[in-house]
Amino acid sequence: MIVIQDILISEDLLTEKFVCNLSKCKGACCWEGDYGAPVGNEEIETINKLLPAILPQLPPHSQELIAAEGGFEFFDDPDLYGTRCHSDGACVFLTFDELGIAKCGIEKTFEMGLIDYRKPISCHLYPLRVNRNETLDYEVWNYETWDICSAACTLGSDLKVPVYAFLKDAIIRYKGEEFYEELQQAGTHFQSK
Repeated sequence: MIVIQDILISEDLLTEKFVCNLSKCKGACCWEGDYGAPVGNEEIETINKLLPAILPQLPPHSQELIAAEGGFEFFDDPDLYGTRCHSDGACVFLTFDELGIAKCGIEKTFEMGLIDYRKPISCHLYPLRVNRNETLDYEVWNYETWDICSAACTLGSDLKVPVYAFLKDAIIRYKGEEFYEELQQAGTHFQSK
């Protein structure tokens, strides 16, 4: 682990390689797993305000579920709020493009210029997982490995792109340019070893 601005960061984020390969996985992280995308209270409030623009971009069964139960639910394990999931595990905000690749309905609405919020930060940062200790007020960043991302690991290795570099835009969105520059310096150091 290294420390940047009081954040504990797994060295795997600096040394492992990763580039999403949606043509291979089809965005399976949007419908696989045990719970929806982690979201904080502010994000829930923001997305709920934007629902009038987002809902028309979603399939009817998602619109119906959100109308009946809301777009978010509490998951006892791991003790967090996340996006609501359908009974098959798919995120309620999931859409598909013309090639059958999963796409976030929130991000689709953003790309259409209808809202100024891209998507939950936990989705944007994936495969980086942020664990926050509220009591001690610190974060730990880990690289989450998952077999459905094996094609992303292969492509990242082929292109020689470390996880943190793949996540540049998301990290800057979350922590700012200065933080990313420090992380990049650490990454350059680890790559030269």
